[in-house]
Amino acid sequence: MVSSPSIRLGVDIGGTFTDVALEVGDKRYTAKGLTTARAPEEGVLSILRTIIAEASIQPGDVELIIHGTTLATNALIERKGAKTGLLTTEGFRDVIEIRHENRFEQYDINIDLPPPLVPRRLRLPIRERTDAQGSVLVPLDADSVSRAIDTLIEQKVEAVAVGLLHSFTNPDHERQVGEAIAKRMRGVAVTLSSDVSPEMREYERFTTACANAYLQPLMGSYITRLESELNRAGFRCPMLLMTSGGGITTTDTATRFPVRLVESGPAGGAIFAACIARQHGLDQVVSFDMGGTTAKICFIDDARPQTARMFEVARIYRFIKGSGLPLRIPVIEMVEIGAGGGSIASVDALGRIAVGPHSAGSEPGPVCYRRGGNEPTVTDADIALGRIDPTTFSGGRITLDKSGAENAIKSRVGEKLNLAGEHAALGISEVVDENMASAARVHGIESGKDLRQRTLIAFGGAAPLHAARVAEKIGVSRVLIPANASVGSAVGLLRAPVAYEIVRGRLMRLSIFDPAAANRLLAEMRAEAEAIVRQGAPVAELTEQRSAFMRYRGQGHEIAVQLPVRDFTAADKAVIKDLFEEAYRRLYSRPIPGVEIEILSWVIAVSAPADGELAVASETKASTPTPKSRRPVFDPASGEFLDVPIYWRPELAPGARIAGPAIIAENDTSTVVSPVFDAQIDKFGYIELIRHSAD
Repeated sequence: MVSSPSIRLGVDIGGTFTDVALEVGDKRYTAKGLTTARAPEEGVLSILRTIIAEASIQPGDVELIIHGTTLATNALIERKGAKTGLLTTEGFRDVIEIRHENRFEQYDINIDLPPPLVPRRLRLPIRERTDAQGSVLVPLDADSVSRAIDTLIEQKVEAVAVGLLHSFTNPDHERQVGEAIAKRMRGVAVTLSSDVSPEMREYERFTTACANAYLQPLMGSYITRLESELNRAGFRCPMLLMTSGGGITTTDTATRFPVRLVESGPAGGAIFAACIARQHGLDQVVSFDMGGTTAKICFIDDARPQTARMFEVARIYRFIKGSGLPLRIPVIEMVEIGAGGGSIASVDALGRIAVGPHSAGSEPGPVCYRRGGNEPTVTDADIALGRIDPTTFSGGRITLDKSGAENAIKSRVGEKLNLAGEHAALGISEVVDENMASAARVHGIESGKDLRQRTLIAFGGAAPLHAARVAEKIGVSRVLIPANASVGSAVGLLRAPVAYEIVRGRLMRLSIFDPAAANRLLAEMRAEAEAIVRQGAPVAELTEQRSAFMRYRGQGHEIAVQLPVRDFTAADKAVIKDLFEEAYRRLYSRPIPGVEIEILSWVIAVSAPADGELAVASETKASTPTPKSRRPVFDPASGEFLDVPIYWRPELAPGARIAGPAIIAENDTSTVVSPVFDAQIDKFGYIELIRHSAD
């Protein structure tokens, strides 16, 4: 008896487009549609009906849906979450407003600080105190808790965060406060900082707890609605959600910790690029994900995305650390800027072309969409430059208005700067490309990585249009545009493992290393992480990774150190010391002798195996394909329109070689092959751009 093929769906909701990837055995179907911002689930269901019909299957045949979304990120940026209160230790209600008492822009006398998610009138003190070792100094005062809850009820808050000093060492007081809130405020979401971010540094812990509470009603309601609509449409399978750290988790966990869904869609893109890096044996990659609203850049080494333990959202100043809200969560580290196909172009007060960060989104969208938009965007510039065919865009589902785009660019940019329409369009394109190249350079410098030695993997609906020019600017000589590039994040969702990471703050000096206490803590963390992973992978063989964040005593920051996965003994004090010094030497060239070493936080990540490869290799045969058509495309170097050959990607076999300049078109995007690159189709069907050696 032949078993039926596995059928799985990946759904990624972005600011402009919703992308879907359906895999039926070894066949893949993809679809793309505009995001319905007011009710995202409506757009999802519409696209699912289309793709299910195309694959000739029934909704009930689907075995698993994996979902990534920017809804949580957008809610924090746009301040559209719940009315939230904060209960905190007496004397510490202003921690989230005082921040670190530093200035991220030293000489800006008009500096703007991101306002806290919870206003001061809803930040209420309660009498209690625990010290840094977890000992109770002042017992919890039940009357102060009751008075604070009275105020929250009177203010009609929809969610409550509880953040008490040193609760990561002893969560008892927070749990008692949480129980009191739950008894008197039924239906109100409650977040304990000791649950969502049990680590030292109260500012980051409190802001993470506030963000989680702020998102809980919104994300809980959305997930419930989406599950209900999917069930009504005939989908009976479970739905898992992508987390910011690159693993997938259950809807229950996502509803409890929605802060971990921040950047979940872009995380799928990083997983997608990591799979391609592994497939091609590339040990140094930079992924370039440009969609309709933003562009994301991530470094991938040895097929593993660069990760971090803190993420800043809603930055007031785009490239400046400290200007946003810090979230203490496991996250795939990437730089994100407001540079997408829908990014709006204008002329600023100094007479310069400015692009982004504001986006036309899906409603009204770029001018060429004919949905009411009147401000020129990057997509409008691309169509005016001849890079996009108005009749085949999005598989012909959206017919673009080229003359409308040209008129908007001329009136809003060209006439103000005395530029011809095509030169104004080129200016928009060059500015957005330089913005992305600049962000990549800054990220590389901050990470100590050389971009020039890396392969650029470009995906997202707009990335193939801009990848060659960005590669020129950052000095990259090789670019890969994979199959299904326009829906890369949705495909990446289907390659993510069911995984969960637990972090616990527990100070332990190596001079008095207690292996029994460490083993107890790690066993508790393993059990908690495994319980969550087992909900999505009940019978899979699980993999565990352990690490610790360590430093020399007296230092202000710590480094990650990989630990062996086994029970510790007293002899492991020397092993851990050697592991720390090796990691420290890699970063700073030498250890510091004679200084005590301490562990601040312990980390356990439990994961199930990821599914399958992206593509199967085919035999390559060198060929020179015949263009499908030709059209004028503006060339930045000559400042003129050139008659450029247009190739249809589905017709190109592995081994096909194309000299630049050229356009390789497909249903949902087009790849621009600039004059300094040549293209070839590799054994996986991916477009590979190779820069001329003379350049």
